[in-house]
Amino acid sequence: MDETREKGGKKAATVAITSNCFLTILNIAVGLMCGSYALVAEGIHTLSDVATSVIAFIGFKIGQRPADDDHPRGHGRAESISGLVIVLFLTMVGYEIIDTAKDKLLDPSLITVPTIYAALMAVFGIFINLAISRYIINIGKEINSPAIVADGQHQRTDIYSSVAILVGIVVSNMGYPILDPIVGLIIGLLILKTAYTIGKENLDNIMGKVPDDKLIRKIERIANKTPNAYEAHNIKVDNYGSYVIVNLHVKVDGKMSVDESHKIVHTVEENILKKIPTVKSVSVHACPLGLDYEHEQEIDKK
Repeated sequence: MDETREKGGKKAATVAITSNCFLTILNIAVGLMCGSYALVAEGIHTLSDVATSVIAFIGFKIGQRPADDDHPRGHGRAESISGLVIVLFLTMVGYEIIDTAKDKLLDPSLITVPTIYAALMAVFGIFINLAISRYIINIGKEINSPAIVADGQHQRTDIYSSVAILVGIVVSNMGYPILDPIVGLIIGLLILKTAYTIGKENLDNIMGKVPDDKLIRKIERIANKTPNAYEAHNIKVDNYGSYVIVNLHVKVDGKMSVDESHKIVHTVEENILKKIPTVKSVSVHACPLGLDYEHEQEIDKK
């Protein structure tokens, strides 16, 4: 699995960086030649994609490191931290684009009418960004990498930007040039919205939010299907972004020896690890069947 993740992460980073360098040069060059501020703004945004793809890959690489004495549960949350760094880049780029668009709206003499070549570049950008974002997000989901998925979501905003640019260019040439900086403003707002979405998702990962309630139910079913293990309960899932660590209790016959109950809980652990690839570590505690007691500790109380 680690080797597959490594190859997937490298592939996603290579595609993202190469394609975004190409699009950056084209967007800025065509935008300057054709008089489209919205296209230049998109080029600046695409340049930030290169930086964020590098950040995403660095976070991915750190997250791949094995556990050590200082990080006994691994480095998985490095991917979510890199996602937050991406958010900072997006916020700065979004603000800069909005600020420049505002200046053009306040001083219409700065506005020029884009040529038809700018429209062709926007159409090209739509198809390229659609293909790239789908590819990166699919790889990120396959290898369960929050950093790679965040990078793909960042890339997806360029699709909406290119559509908005295309509409703005067409309408500008119909006699409404003011729409070009307005589209630039919309692009800036879309970037800020994407920053919020990525930021919330990665903060949830860092805070240990359970990825999916279905995961709890699946762990419960696997534990209860293990011979001589009953009533799985007190299931805790600690989210590390690309993997999770699980703690739970199961009930066993109270008359069993310590050796017998020990074998049962280890079988439960092995079954969960085998059937749920995202679970990296499991710890199971045995409780005597028929004896009820309070499991809640201070951290569990609401």
